[in-house]
Amino acid sequence: MAGSMDSDDPALTPLAVTVSRPERVFPTLTREQVSRIASHGRRRSTTHGDVLVEVGDKAVPIFVVVVGELQAVLPRDGSQTLIVTLHPGQFSGEASMISGRRALVRLRVSEPGEVIQLDREQLLALIQTDAELSEILMRAFILRRLELIARHLGDVVVIGSRHCAGTLRAREFLTRNGHPFQYIDLDRDSEAQELLDRFQISVADIPVLICRGDAVLRNPTNSQIADCLGFNEEIDDTRVSDLLIVGAGPAGLAAAVYGASEGLDVLVLESNVPGGQAGSSSRIENYLGFPTGISGLDLTGRAYAQALKFGAQVIVAKGATRLACDGQRYTVEIDGGLRVQSRAVIIASGAEYRKPELANLSTFEGAGVYYGATPMEAQLCVGEDVVVVGGGNSAGQAAVFLASSARRVHMLVRAPGLAETMSRYLVRRIEDNPAIALRTSTQIVALEGDGQLARVRWRDDRTGDAETHDIKHVFIMTGAVPNTGWLNGCLTLDDKGFVKTGPDLSAEELANVRWPLARPPYLLETSRPRIFAVGDVRGGNVKRVASAVGEGSIAVALVHQALRQ
Repeated sequence: MAGSMDSDDPALTPLAVTVSRPERVFPTLTREQVSRIASHGRRRSTTHGDVLVEVGDKAVPIFVVVVGELQAVLPRDGSQTLIVTLHPGQFSGEASMISGRRALVRLRVSEPGEVIQLDREQLLALIQTDAELSEILMRAFILRRLELIARHLGDVVVIGSRHCAGTLRAREFLTRNGHPFQYIDLDRDSEAQELLDRFQISVADIPVLICRGDAVLRNPTNSQIADCLGFNEEIDDTRVSDLLIVGAGPAGLAAAVYGASEGLDVLVLESNVPGGQAGSSSRIENYLGFPTGISGLDLTGRAYAQALKFGAQVIVAKGATRLACDGQRYTVEIDGGLRVQSRAVIIASGAEYRKPELANLSTFEGAGVYYGATPMEAQLCVGEDVVVVGGGNSAGQAAVFLASSARRVHMLVRAPGLAETMSRYLVRRIEDNPAIALRTSTQIVALEGDGQLARVRWRDDRTGDAETHDIKHVFIMTGAVPNTGWLNGCLTLDDKGFVKTGPDLSAEELANVRWPLARPPYLLETSRPRIFAVGDVRGGNVKRVASAVGEGSIAVALVHQALRQ
């Protein structure tokens, strides 16, 4: 790391890991750059031992060292792990500076001197107006967060089992929210199991989360984890936003980036984690500008950071439960009974994979049955046989990804082939990969196991022959069911439940809902003025990340027109 890692404090434990490319993670600013930052903040003197930021602090400012030194340390088990020492020209902070979440580390003065202090609003103003400093600061914040994640340096400990669906869910929630945590595997750590036994923690209580060193959560929901970590504390749900976006997949995040960057007051609701289904894609290779491909988590993570950079607010783990569509303002009820109001709404709530009709499917969800193939799920099935169900691009990407670590991938497709539903480059990779066995006109007919999936039975629809195999992992990526149950009958849907927009709305349908304007609905506008639908939730959508991003950006342009009227 840039800066000294040594310390005379015996309570400090230096972090014995070298950061790659320290000039990017902990850059040293020029005098001219420091001067530009100073014009946005204020100077203050420092004294040895001063604690400028404490773990768990809200509204954390950024500090640029002018004279002296600062140390970022992580208190843990009665000691302090030294993360980095910052010298003149270097600055504090990581991704929580942009998101407005609580501080993960303690920042203290190791040598007295002077610093420049900027609060979060001043920082956002700086990165929105100074392109050079924006690139330096944003890159450093993101890379520092990635270092914390890679080293499991955070304020959360997850104690769980690889055989527990709740453990996988909690780990995925923290990972996709970019929050570092330490994981203790009960299957490998006998001392941890003894500790849980002593406190009479049962299997039903797993996973256990130790949050900020004091709160102990037993098998918490994602919403409870978010509340404990203060993910949504900075959100003011009493104000009326210009634009409310329901869903933070590629379409919703694109709308948030363009809306916030163009001056709209934007609030985003996400029922789970930013990124949507795209965030769980192992690798997207047909997205413009990424010839070697990019993981869904990386792509949507960057989009999420962009949205926050421009001032959009994002509520996670709080889904929309009801839309009230009368009046000049639209109201959306969310989990927990809260209500948010907005002048315009973009519906980007996406779709879920259609679940096969198997009697005990829910028993194995998260315990052998998965709806996304990320590195976390892949770790569970190294060297084992897996099944991928589906014939679309998501299924193809999952099969190719899993084939690199699994012993064999059985790909089950109900159709007679892949050509009509999958990109050609993926079809070729599947056909050329000896680790993938493509089984067309085939479907799963039974799942077996005791709490954990143990066997899979499938049938060849051409011959009627059925086979049973000892397989513990099934990835289901079939069809799409739109997330429109919360719309409360406010909008016109097609016969499959997707939202109808623009030219797809007939004159009769508009008359039935008493469309109030002289003009017809705009291209992506629904049967209610100033409510738009984009991405997978919209009828007639093209199931590609690029088209979802395009629709999100186009919708914002139409929102501007609708609001002016």
